[in-house]
Amino acid sequence: MIDIKFLRENPEIVKQNIRNKFQDKKLPLVDEVIELDKQARETKGEADDLRANRNKVSKQIGALMGQGKKEEAMALKEQVAKDAERLAELEKQEEELNAQVTKIMMTIPNIIDPSVPIGKDDSENVEVQKYGEPIVPDFEIPYHTDIMAKFDGIDLESARKVAGNGFYYLQGDIARLHSAMTTYARDFMIDRGFTYCIPPFMIRSNVVTGVMSFEEMDAMMYKIEGEDLYLIGTSEHSMIGKFIDTMIEEEELPKTLTSYSPCFRKEKGAHGIEERGVYRIHQFEKQEMIVVCKPEESPMWFDKLWQNTVDLFRTLDIPVRTLECCSGDLADLKVKSVDVEAWSPRQQKYFEVGSCSNLGDAQARRLKIRVKGKDSKYFAHTLNNTVVAPPRMLIAFLENNMNEDGSINIPVALRPYMGGKEIIK
Repeated sequence: MIDIKFLRENPEIVKQNIRNKFQDKKLPLVDEVIELDKQARETKGEADDLRANRNKVSKQIGALMGQGKKEEAMALKEQVAKDAERLAELEKQEEELNAQVTKIMMTIPNIIDPSVPIGKDDSENVEVQKYGEPIVPDFEIPYHTDIMAKFDGIDLESARKVAGNGFYYLQGDIARLHSAMTTYARDFMIDRGFTYCIPPFMIRSNVVTGVMSFEEMDAMMYKIEGEDLYLIGTSEHSMIGKFIDTMIEEEELPKTLTSYSPCFRKEKGAHGIEERGVYRIHQFEKQEMIVVCKPEESPMWFDKLWQNTVDLFRTLDIPVRTLECCSGDLADLKVKSVDVEAWSPRQQKYFEVGSCSNLGDAQARRLKIRVKGKDSKYFAHTLNNTVVAPPRMLIAFLENNMNEDGSINIPVALRPYMGGKEIIK
């Protein structure tokens, strides 16, 4: 969420940012919120004057009563009563105006970084760099669920009976690979200085609206009926929420955390949930990394975070590339984002396996995550990035480590988590 003071002083910058994100329908909101903010401040000013006058008159009433001037004192009391009625009206009006301002401000997109390429959607994202040589073997790579099925490692039919499309059972060596990847990713991040955390898997609505836009909330979150609780779509939601309404001492920054959780997503509006695939599903597990830091350090942490994911994938012999997300592909709270994509030998193209985002102070402003510095107090910056999300990671791993006879090589880094196995058949 943008600082209202910044919007008030720089309306054209905010409008141009909206145009850059191809959300022109939101342009009228800038002038609307400026007018509402003006009315709210005027209302507050009048209310403050009445409060100040009430205190002044109260002293006068006491003095008049002490002097025996009862009629004059009663006249002032009548005026105080009228002012109290007006003050109650103003306080209600101020509350309503501030609520309208907040609602609009939460729909106006955050100011994107100047380095972000301008584009309408993900088709205009820009490749930054490739890591590892993409290989197309001289034998056919089966569809990922067919690979898993040969190991008796997946049961989609039973999952459909139990939960519907978008769910799965993993078993045997495939399930073990899945768990090995999350455990390896956990240790990989701990070795890089991050603190391991397992967060709550449900969060309240004030945390949901603090970490994401209304559009994302509607498209992603599952609501627990009858309770103010939502299933998390990623552990970032819980992990950033951990710092809600806190004042962090500057010397305690940065907060660097890596978290494990199951993730639950409606995938509303998503295209191509494949009935027999596990590429886009309603439930999966993920290892995440989040950082809470000083504003001037967030660009440096942004680069460190996506590099962590690249480095991890390369230890598992998976070629990857990084993509700079264009303006139209950025969620409203994001300042800058880079996707990490893994190579698919079967499709002979890259596909997304993780996303790294710098949200500036947008989440911190909504959740009131503040920092106490030597000379001032300010909002922290928050960042997040996927370490691994095993269903997609599993697809990339199986395709890139498959041999012609159907066996799967286990890279050295993963062998301790697979009981020392070098290959599975």
